[in-house]
Amino acid sequence: MIKPINRDQKNLAIKAVPATPADAQVVTDLLDTLAANSERCVGMAANMIGVNKAIIVVQMGPFAVPMQNPKIIAKSSSYETQEGCLALDGERNATRYQNIEVTFQDRNFKPQRQAFSGFIAQIIQHEMDHCAGIII
Repeated sequence: MIKPINRDQKNLAIKAVPATPADAQVVTDLLDTLAANSERCVGMAANMIGVNKAIIVVQMGPFAVPMQNPKIIAKSSSYETQEGCLALDGERNATRYQNIEVTFQDRNFKPQRQAFSGFIAQIIQHEMDHCAGIII
C-alpha cells in the first residue's frame, strides 16, 4: 500500500529497531511507495513511511531491492557530495564512499552479502543513514 511520506524530523532522527519476518508488509508498503514516487526518489527507508524498522529499498536499474537489517562491513574511497531527500527540502552536504560491502537479509530473510559501487552505493548509504537516525 502506498503510504504518505513522513517529514517529521524528530521522528526521522530515531534509530531504527531490527526488522523481523513479521515486517513483511512494511517491505511491500516501501516498495509500493517507492514506485509511486519513482519520478523523484530512488531509495526509501521504513522511517520515511512512519515505521521505525531497519528496512530500506533501493532502485537498482529496473529493480527495487529490499534490504532488511543492512550493515556496511567494508568501505573505501570517500568523497563529498550533495544529496536531496524526499523527506526534506533542498540539498545537503554528505560524505559517502565510492565502494561498500553490505550484509543484509533479503525479502525472504535469507542472509546476503554484496558489494556495491557508485550511485547505488550512495543510495544505500543515504537510506542506511535514515535507519541510524541520521538526517543529511
